[in-house]
Amino acid sequence: MTSIRLIAPSGYPHDRAAMQRGVARLHAAGCTLDGLEALERTELRYAGSDAQRAAELNALAHADTLPEIVLAIRGGYGATRLLEQLDYGALRERLAGSATVLVGHSDFTALQLALYARCGLLTFGGPMLGPDFGAPELNPLMWEHFWRTVAAPRSTAAWSTPTEGELDVEGPLWGGNLAVLCSLLGTPYFPRIDGGILFVEDVGEPPYRIERLLYQLHLAGVLDRQRALVLGHFTHCRPAAYDNGYDVPAAFEQIGRVARVPVVRGLPFGHEPDKFTLPFGAAARLRVAGGTAELSFGAYPHLAGPQPRPDPGTLPQIP
Repeated sequence: MTSIRLIAPSGYPHDRAAMQRGVARLHAAGCTLDGLEALERTELRYAGSDAQRAAELNALAHADTLPEIVLAIRGGYGATRLLEQLDYGALRERLAGSATVLVGHSDFTALQLALYARCGLLTFGGPMLGPDFGAPELNPLMWEHFWRTVAAPRSTAAWSTPTEGELDVEGPLWGGNLAVLCSLLGTPYFPRIDGGILFVEDVGEPPYRIERLLYQLHLAGVLDRQRALVLGHFTHCRPAAYDNGYDVPAAFEQIGRVARVPVVRGLPFGHEPDKFTLPFGAAARLRVAGGTAELSFGAYPHLAGPQPRPDPGTLPQIP
């Protein structure tokens, strides 16, 4: 049985039905869950006080037995408030070299950036309890790719892309939510990654803000140091009447013109049901040819082979 520890570093679980569906589906898949008390905490817009949420993460450094998966229940906002309270040295000592998977997306990006910058820990951008495992309909791509990726030392992710031409580059795979990435630029919690493959996504930002955020990465020199920029889902990023035909693709085209980095579109990652699980900090190779993009990456190189996980081809049934 796969052991899962739930954490709530950001917003409180406003969609209780989704959380319960997620718990039921993971139980039905043969997983054991602890940390269920995280589903009951609320303080203002957060899932508990800053001290409670930071202690939840720091407790991993002192656990006698580590869970196989540490799963964020949802995003929102709040993880940034915890960064100065985390015991990075102890977390590195306990988690480095372990096969424990820390996974989430959206606001979870702040923790991924900080853990990599301060202690070199590899984490995963991927599904969360409520939005993904607790969705009204479980997405087969998300489910299969998650279990396949966290069970083996290497995995791949392939998708159709409108990007023309060919590309073959290698480097550290990293990224996440675009707004969160930019919010930590210039802080000790933003890692310097040279020659990387940077993936980004966002939700609810109008096109001009998307462009402004990408320009921030460009003007800060981050994009110029990457081997590729990979664009995921940009959900509900709609233009207004004033935009006069300017939209998200136009913003992407502008960045492609000014930044000295190849731009690859169409990655299934972000705030939509189709979602790959991607290791933040792992060595990766990105190939684009004939309208298809493929990422191949190592997850945990020390794993000797597939670990016991739920069958990725079997979607769990719940009442």
